[in-house]
Amino acid sequence: MKPYPVERVPTIMISRAAAVVPLVFGLCFHGAASAGEARAAEGDFASGLQRLLSQPYLPPDFDQEVFDELWTTWEEPLRSRAAAAPVEERRLMAMERYGMLPRPNDPARPMQYVVGPDGRWAMNCLACHQGQVGGRMIPGLPNSNYALETLTEEVRLVKVRQRKAFGHMDMGSLLLPLGTTNGTTNAVMFGVALMRHRDADLNIVTRPPRFDLVHHDMDAPPWWHYSKRKTLYADGFAPKSHRMLMQFLLVKENGPEKFQEWEDGFRDIEAWIESLKAPRWPHAIDAAVAREGEQVFRRNCAECHGTYGPDGSYPDRVIPIDEVGTDRVRLDSLTAQERADLNGSWFGHHGRDAEGARDRESPAGYVAPPLDGIWASAPYFHNGSVPTLWHVLHPAARPVIWKRTPAGYDEQHVGLEIEAAEEMPPGRLIAAERRRWFDTRQPGKSASGHDFPDALTDAEKKAVLEYLKQL
Repeated sequence: MKPYPVERVPTIMISRAAAVVPLVFGLCFHGAASAGEARAAEGDFASGLQRLLSQPYLPPDFDQEVFDELWTTWEEPLRSRAAAAPVEERRLMAMERYGMLPRPNDPARPMQYVVGPDGRWAMNCLACHQGQVGGRMIPGLPNSNYALETLTEEVRLVKVRQRKAFGHMDMGSLLLPLGTTNGTTNAVMFGVALMRHRDADLNIVTRPPRFDLVHHDMDAPPWWHYSKRKTLYADGFAPKSHRMLMQFLLVKENGPEKFQEWEDGFRDIEAWIESLKAPRWPHAIDAAVAREGEQVFRRNCAECHGTYGPDGSYPDRVIPIDEVGTDRVRLDSLTAQERADLNGSWFGHHGRDAEGARDRESPAGYVAPPLDGIWASAPYFHNGSVPTLWHVLHPAARPVIWKRTPAGYDEQHVGLEIEAAEEMPPGRLIAAERRRWFDTRQPGKSASGHDFPDALTDAEKKAVLEYLKQL
């Protein structure tokens, strides 16, 4: 089996002249991660990615005609640039604006959507779970550029002009915010809202919508951590299984029979996720400093985040919220009953999968995640509030407000290339521009907490940063 390719993204933000990369993304893989070999054997991991790219599990959000007119809603001077561009470049401009990545073998179609023969675009799981770092597309990397709220708003404007019916995303987003900052989504509340209208067997039940949901933004985790985790989500309350991966398909068009029909396919998808391995740091490493950093890490960090290398182990430990001190909105947004309802449904095999997770339905805090490939998965914390590993290690220096460049990477600080500010830019920003900025003063978006690095000297922090690059 050939190594899984890490491909440079052929978008205009990398090269306007790029048209096609002569390699089909995802046809080659790393071998299955050792911790996940048994689970991967339950499905055909070689077909898992192909299912995500070709099977529309959700209704279409819009068609090609709508997509090709989105540029008409853009602000100047971007709109004038699009008007003067050839249609192929205009489509790449649209993909860049909304955080989509062209398929290397077919730049007219994005990784994040299944585009059918009829030209209709249906979102897939890669919308949130396939991004790029430094202009390179890495399998399972979170999509820190995804602008779902902006895309949906502008799709609605075009549909009104074209006299086309609104879809489930157009309507749902009028009641449920999709994400206040590009790269993060209100995913947890998506799940709560969808489950409200189902019984334990996933039959549709009629209930009034809830208006007391605690909306908050989340940063998607790297999928190459999946093989190490025993449970899912930031608070670790849900059992890990192919069924749990399906819960965001709960639109009204998908009844119980659809989930049963698609279950084998999601076994394959889970097997593909299990097979992913962390990407290697692509730059030079100071080996002597990294060795010093490993010793500092083992003394100060390994108890929660685990050890690495051939004999490494991961504890999957929940850290009490008063100890870790990070933003607690995510923790408080779900009740024990809501967690139990999900675990007791078809997704949790009616509670059988949750036997080892019952004590986590009222979690005390957040799971300390694995750190494999941590260099690639910025921004950090469950809400995506910290842009680089250097800022994780220097709590007092974390920016109050920041925005990333489309594809820049900060090699020195190990994370996103950003523009930082103490206040939002003056003047009235349009919504699309406002969502490019991350404001840590907003509810659920705090960058405080995880102050443990304050116990280290500057030299120790530098050494740990060098060590983290090689995980």
